[in-house]
Amino acid sequence: MSFVSQRPKLRLSPAEMKELAMIQRSRTESLSRIERAGILLCYHDGETVSAIARKFKTNRPKVERTIDRALQLGALPSLDDLPRKGKPATIPTEAKAWVLSLACQKPKDLGYAAETWTTASLAQHIRTHCQEVGYPSLSKISRGTVSKLLSKAEVRPHKIRYYVERRDPEFEAKMVQVLHVYKEVELLKTDSEKAQQQTVAILAYDEKPGI
Repeated sequence: MSFVSQRPKLRLSPAEMKELAMIQRSRTESLSRIERAGILLCYHDGETVSAIARKFKTNRPKVERTIDRALQLGALPSLDDLPRKGKPATIPTEAKAWVLSLACQKPKDLGYAAETWTTASLAQHIRTHCQEVGYPSLSKISRGTVSKLLSKAEVRPHKIRYYVERRDPEFEAKMVQVLHVYKEVELLKTDSEKAQQQTVAILAYDEKPGI
């Protein structure tokens, strides 16, 4: 009695099949995308997991993962690598504003002997107190991350007196607004870059012979 797979069939539209075939023949796509596209086309054609693994000189678990991800996400979205588990969490806008607010205060006002912050001492203070103020995402913040946040905002802790003397009572609220604007600009920039990439891809597709 032949083995009958319990895995659902992969249903592809004509457009998806055409796109997968084009990716599989591509000389510019990454090897991982080319291989995944080929695996999905073979599975769609009714080939078994074992046969596909032999054809691509790989193992069954890898083929099964590729197919299962396509069944969950869709064929084309599944070709891209998923975010790694170790990717650092994004720091919320309000948490960034709190960090900048701290950097613009004297350590002495918070119970320290030092007159100015170092990035190391500021990072330590943030890790110690972030939970109580509602920003747990900062519990593992490093000195390097603190330095990047301050540099981006052009805040220099060693010149803290400059900032303290000019500190606005509504600093936190205004800083949140500024960071929101930065975030919107970054999103617009990202959308624009994606649109340009899509346009280039479409032009390149149209220029291919025989299409």
